[in-house]
Amino acid sequence: MRIKVVVHEAEEGGYWAEVPALRGCYSEGETWEETLANVREAVTGWLEVASSRAQADGGSRVAEIEV
Repeated sequence: MRIKVVVHEAEEGGYWAEVPALRGCYSEGETWEETLANVREAVTGWLEVASSRAQADGGSRVAEIEV
């Protein structure tokens, strides 16, 4: 899976990153590499939580797809 991440320089130094496709998914780091590793972990966690909360009502079904 590929997902776009927007990385910003932080005013106090380092970087912070946001994932526009995943509301509320942010992370930060002191270096570019650390920021990308941290946001990768944040995305994984965000998706795990969203998946665990997915429930079907009476007329629906939950399916998993790979992208």
